[in-house]
Amino acid sequence: MTADATTPKSAPASPAAADAARPAKKERIITKPVPPPAITTAYLLLRGTIAGILGCPIGGSPSATASLLQPTYLKDPYPSGKFSFSLGKKQGTLCALPVPETEEGQEKFWDSVEREVNRWVREGKGVRVCERERVKLVEGGRRAYLDESLWKLPKKMKEADKVLNIGVIEGLVVGAVEGPFKLVASTDLVGSIVLERQFCHVTAGKHARKCEVVIKFRLENNSNGGEDCGEKVAPVEEIDDEVLDKEYLKPLIIESKIRLEEGRLLEKYFLEEEQARQRLEQEEMEKATRNLSIQEDAQGSLQEDEMVVNAFEVKGKIDYNKLVDNFGSKLIDAELLERIERLTVGRGTVPYLHRFLRRDIFFSHRDMVKICECLEQNKPFYLYTGRGPSSGAMHLGHLVPFMFTQWLQQAFQCPLVIQMTDDEKFLFKGVYDDETGDNLDYFAHLTMENAKDIIACGFIPEKTFLFSDLQYVGTMYPTIVRIWKAVTVNTVNGIFGFDGSANMGKIAFPAIQAAPSFPSAFPRVLGSGKESANMACLIPCAIDQDPYFRMTRDIAHKLVPKDHPLGGKPALIHSKFFPPLQGAEGKMSSSDENSAIFLTDTAEMIEKKIKEYAFSGGQETKKLQQELGANLDVDVAYQWLRFFLEDDEELAKIGKDYGTGSGEFWSTAKVKARLVEVLKEIVDSHQAKRQTITDEVVLDWMKERLIV
Repeated sequence: MTADATTPKSAPASPAAADAARPAKKERIITKPVPPPAITTAYLLLRGTIAGILGCPIGGSPSATASLLQPTYLKDPYPSGKFSFSLGKKQGTLCALPVPETEEGQEKFWDSVEREVNRWVREGKGVRVCERERVKLVEGGRRAYLDESLWKLPKKMKEADKVLNIGVIEGLVVGAVEGPFKLVASTDLVGSIVLERQFCHVTAGKHARKCEVVIKFRLENNSNGGEDCGEKVAPVEEIDDEVLDKEYLKPLIIESKIRLEEGRLLEKYFLEEEQARQRLEQEEMEKATRNLSIQEDAQGSLQEDEMVVNAFEVKGKIDYNKLVDNFGSKLIDAELLERIERLTVGRGTVPYLHRFLRRDIFFSHRDMVKICECLEQNKPFYLYTGRGPSSGAMHLGHLVPFMFTQWLQQAFQCPLVIQMTDDEKFLFKGVYDDETGDNLDYFAHLTMENAKDIIACGFIPEKTFLFSDLQYVGTMYPTIVRIWKAVTVNTVNGIFGFDGSANMGKIAFPAIQAAPSFPSAFPRVLGSGKESANMACLIPCAIDQDPYFRMTRDIAHKLVPKDHPLGGKPALIHSKFFPPLQGAEGKMSSSDENSAIFLTDTAEMIEKKIKEYAFSGGQETKKLQQELGANLDVDVAYQWLRFFLEDDEELAKIGKDYGTGSGEFWSTAKVKARLVEVLKEIVDSHQAKRQTITDEVVLDWMKERLIV
């Protein structure tokens, strides 16, 4: 036998011995970043400011508690932070001041927060720091000191986590932050706190399941935001429990009490707004009641005058100020107009502001200020407009947004996408016949015809992409699906008035019109890199299209990178309606030939329609006209000249003469004759350009290609 055969084998090692023989695993150590003292102090200042303005506790229950501080300063090239504040349900369960749900109200809220927190910064309030055991705070029912991350005790608590630092700014906030944080000794060492509004968000509503504010901030004029402040750090000191609990904390956890001046001012503002709304409603009700008693048919007359403006219908006498209030947009003021002029005329891209801006025809906006900021910072953005092809011939009312968009493209030198919603027109106006089938192809044909009129408006070919939904929707589909996922059917029905009788395409379509608001819908046209993904979008449109984009703006943050300059929201600039010939109310319609001047009309047809159908604001007799003058507000010929006559001085002269019944343009006939001259020139020029545009030219404009 061999030696191997005779040597006894060793007994197998026991499991315990085997474990002991293995090298010990290294304990995984997670190092959490310690925020710079100024950022942590700003975080506590904002926690106290938001609670004090809204009149809710600074913490202590799931209905009112702040999240932990997110270390955005690690990625941002400047001192910054981000956190959220839970406020319960609806418009703030424990808030004395309901959290605003309108966009305008939320802007007022953020303004108030920024002013109030910087007042505390400027006043140089003292900051105190003391220590408390975490277990005693959690188990002793003193959670009001803690942010959300500290409520639950870990199974294995490290020595460093057992004792918490608590920061105190008397009258504003008492709170702990996770980790070995430090605070500056005085609030003025923070610098100034700027809310990054594109990343700030409010979730609130009368039926909302949760109420929450998300705050992103940065520090400016601060030399301590990214370093240890040395002697400027607040030292840890002894503060008696009774002082900490009763003097510092108790006043800040009282429910339903506004504690800060900006909160009281905001409450007063909202109250005055609500009272003004109620007074207006009361006045309108009283006025309606008086009108009902005038004559037997007054009810019918009142219904005709009632303003109705939505995505599918415009009628009645339009009160644009009321419309802006109802929709929550903002009027274009003189300051914004001057800024637009400086960024366009001042840069030499156009000789002067478009007459639609000069004359308050494009009058309302959403986030146009931020588009100006993009221009000033050389950040890219693009224009988006469109057309629903419902007739073979477009009329002058259809031309208005394209004329203005052409000027915007020239002024801003930016890309433009034009959506032809042939799918929408089929879904809403298409028909089916058992013998001939449906007429979907008819709307595809109208797209080609209308596209020729649009191209004739003079857009920059290499910067413009025109597309049919029926052909291009596949490329947009991932963006559309994300919008569908983000918007409920109830929301769509509430905005657009759909019910169970609507075909499913109608309910699905708003997402298709929303999709071009996002650069992700155009990966080969606008590019697919990070810069392209962050492109802002500006939409010129009539104000009746605003509901589509209010829906879009509500969910936009879910479809773009977090550093998008507008938080993903498309900016809008709204026009007033182009009035029909029969009266300066509502808007022009393709369905009534005598209410419109079509781009295919001859010179004779234009003259006949203006002379016979254009509603006059002049008086019944020459004598009365010369005594009283015309009512320019209802006179269609004068209103149309406001849209199409370029010369401001001539328009002013016509208005003065006609309004006083004197001078060269004293009569309706004179004003109509001048309008006919202007319209003939516009339509003749358009027809000449359109004749050169073939189907092949349209297809070239529809080719997917890079336009940035």
